[in-house]
Amino acid sequence: MKYLLLSVVIILAGCQSLPQGDDDSIVDDNTADATEINQALLADESIDIIHPVADVDFALNNTLKDKKLLEENNIWPRIRSQMTFTIPEKKRLISQRNWYVKHPSYLKRVAKRAEPFLHYIVEELEKNNMPIELALLPVVESAFDPFAYSHGRASGMWQFVPGTGERFGMKQNWWYDGRRDVIASTEGAISYLKYLNNFFDGDWMLALAAYNSGEGRVRNAVRKNKRLGKPTDFWSLDLPKETRAYVPKLLALADIIKRPEHFDLTLYPIDNKSVLTQVDIKSQLDLAKAATLADLSLAELQRLNPGFNRWATDPDGPHRLLLPSHSVEKFELGLNKLSKNDRLAWQRYKIKEGDNLGLIANKFNTRIELIQEVNNIKGNQIRAGKHLLIPVAAESLDSYVFSKAQRIIKKQSKPQKGRKIIHTVEAGDNLWDIGRKYKVDSKSIARWNGFAPRDTLKLGQTLVIWKKETKKSSYIANKTGNNVNNAIMRNITYKVRRGDSFARIADKFNVQISDIERWNDLDSNKYLQPGQRLKLAVDVTNSI
Repeated sequence: MKYLLLSVVIILAGCQSLPQGDDDSIVDDNTADATEINQALLADESIDIIHPVADVDFALNNTLKDKKLLEENNIWPRIRSQMTFTIPEKKRLISQRNWYVKHPSYLKRVAKRAEPFLHYIVEELEKNNMPIELALLPVVESAFDPFAYSHGRASGMWQFVPGTGERFGMKQNWWYDGRRDVIASTEGAISYLKYLNNFFDGDWMLALAAYNSGEGRVRNAVRKNKRLGKPTDFWSLDLPKETRAYVPKLLALADIIKRPEHFDLTLYPIDNKSVLTQVDIKSQLDLAKAATLADLSLAELQRLNPGFNRWATDPDGPHRLLLPSHSVEKFELGLNKLSKNDRLAWQRYKIKEGDNLGLIANKFNTRIELIQEVNNIKGNQIRAGKHLLIPVAAESLDSYVFSKAQRIIKKQSKPQKGRKIIHTVEAGDNLWDIGRKYKVDSKSIARWNGFAPRDTLKLGQTLVIWKKETKKSSYIANKTGNNVNNAIMRNITYKVRRGDSFARIADKFNVQISDIERWNDLDSNKYLQPGQRLKLAVDVTNSI
């Protein structure tokens, strides 16, 4: 459940054992560009935490501009002064610490991700009389990425699986996932850690081990050692390899924060003040409208409020947004001027023969319950020729770049080796049978489509499958004219339209995103602008 990857295109060792040997590809942070650093931090593909979206820099009005302010207002001395955990010079801990020290670019990247949220987490830990070292746990869990998820079904900054998330108050539905919500997940993590600490009679090392692998497993390891007359402290227990490395990771980070000068490190400065404010929005609100009111990009707003899965907040709450503190006054003034109907965009829809509420909800990317509520419909009966008022997204759906649907589209658009096949889920389908049908691993299907192997498939769900080419399939491709040798290529210039994305253009012209990047010297993590012109090499026999 607990591993670690770096964002979007890279995989980084985290909650699994970090690479311990010398890595000649590591380059100095002062001379390396981003690509070199990313390549230097590549790790093996067995690591299981995925970072599906790009990092976003926020305008947080950071006041740490000179050395004096840096010393007085930095959050790290506040954390350092409250540390209580013992840091033993154990081999397991030293190896983890050495890895972090060797990768200062990783520490900086994680600290930048933590910057909007760390002060809030520190305050919550202090209110609850919790060890301050726990503020570093999201580094071990997710590299401080609230969008991170694992193929073990864990999600969010604190990496909760659905059941544990629900157990500790994290609402999860089509609109919203509290495991990614910074406030809900932090409250849940504190409650869970309190419970575990009490479960293990105040032993924080055992509580942390249990946070990683479950209280039952750690309790059984303690009981086993008791029966054998062995010590029952964390360091003496027979635990899974991942858990044996998990606690040392946290302690290694604490040691580095406690004495960075000893390791010749400079910590990325983070203001010791609240930079975010929680705003009560009262009722459902389109995220694009909220971003405009707060003078933020939609990506910035979604990055600060990752719990919302769709284009709007959950109609049933929570009715709150996290915003940069300096933008709150302007946001609230604008929000107060919005009428209830102006909070969402609306479309009048004439019901057709054969329509049902499910089809209409899917068509407009909304929920049946919301259509029923807006139109005062009881039950599911609707009549052809009548009109419905449908709440819809204010912007094109692919503008909501961090919505669940767009994250899945981006994942499915990533080129893999082999031939791309689209499979639509039918009644009775499961990953095992689909894998056997296409002769691919079911775990790979889950990875290609951005979900966990144990997640439930939904009727009509579209899956991308990459099937390895065989000599026979290559022969068939040649016979049917799908081989590149039979292609009729044309160089075209395409003018970007409102709502276009790399994925949409790649799909439209049947090309790879990586080719669009290469032809135009662009990065797909950047946003396209309406009116921008792109050079494309298109097979006119095979384009849509």
